[in-house]
Amino acid sequence: MTIYLDNAATSWPKDPAVLTAMQQYLETTGGNPGRSGHSLSVSAARIVFEARDSLARLFNASSPERIIFTKNGTEALNMILFGVLGAGDHVITSSMEHNAVMRPLRHLEALATRLSVVRCDATGQLDPADIKKAITPKTKLIIMTHASNVTGTILPVTAVGAIAREAGVPFAVDAAQTAGCLPLDTQAACIDFLAFTGHKGLGGPQGTGGLVLGPDADLPPLLHGGTGSMSDFEYQPGFLPDKLESGTLNAIGIAGLGAAVRELEKSGVAQAAAHKQHLVRAFCRELAVLPGVKVFGPADPAFNAGVVSVSLAGLVCSEVGLALDKVFGILTRTGLHCAPAAHKTTGSFPQGTVRFSFGRFNTAAEVALAASALARISLETE
Repeated sequence: MTIYLDNAATSWPKDPAVLTAMQQYLETTGGNPGRSGHSLSVSAARIVFEARDSLARLFNASSPERIIFTKNGTEALNMILFGVLGAGDHVITSSMEHNAVMRPLRHLEALATRLSVVRCDATGQLDPADIKKAITPKTKLIIMTHASNVTGTILPVTAVGAIAREAGVPFAVDAAQTAGCLPLDTQAACIDFLAFTGHKGLGGPQGTGGLVLGPDADLPPLLHGGTGSMSDFEYQPGFLPDKLESGTLNAIGIAGLGAAVRELEKSGVAQAAAHKQHLVRAFCRELAVLPGVKVFGPADPAFNAGVVSVSLAGLVCSEVGLALDKVFGILTRTGLHCAPAAHKTTGSFPQGTVRFSFGRFNTAAEVALAASALARISLETE
């Protein structure tokens, strides 16, 4: 038996509807969306639009055209950061960011963009007042994760969005860990740019993701090229979504993503969030009585998006992960999780942690087995 607890990396298994949609696309559609006028191309374009429309409802985008498809959340984040910031500009972020945010920011810093990293506490929680204090007349962007991929800590994006809107500063959110896992209303939270990935909480296939643009937000294209529209014109179209979607889309992946979002709509994101919170609470309750086990992140599961990171006294995290896999059939992720800033904040750098990340298809019984496995590993080291 395999117990998959690595959903923060990619969710698994996928809903059968996702597999069906992708198979049907290849078998009965297969055309290039927006590139021809024949029936298969039109059918493909309809599938892409339906996915765009579903995502617009999920995130409360002002229109489907403001959903921009990318190959992942990282591409969307790069579109935001390199589209908004330049030399002499000031940007604010948190100390819990993934390298998908930190690496572009450090590159921009080397090109004379000024960077302020607002410190979170040891559990990864952020005081919005610290963001407000960091704003200067030259601040061009505030960008932060919605929830940490290391500790699951949920950051106060709605409060920060209100601060950014009052200051007239664009606000960007990395929703890689929360899209499909927590309710996300981009307009209510004053989010100008939302980057999401399709293969995690949304339940879609890898190679899918996107960017939600607020009603008044705009970006220059990161890529220029064919869009299927205005083919008589040698300059990039100025209308959305074509302006920001050069090249052939991953239509088969988008078909799967659209099916995943429609299935998610049936049960509701709030139910997915409640389920993960229940699993986190049960898991942490079991871990609290285990000797030598340290849990990183917030003590209250209400502030956790479904990720629990631990370390075991006297053991390297990779050894624990290997034992969980080979002896117990429990799949986790160990190390620094592409987020050294977050590990430095929580005190788990450079050793890293063993990360358990729960998904919609995990059960309380699986969580209990994971806690029992950690107990056995911990006892064997005494």
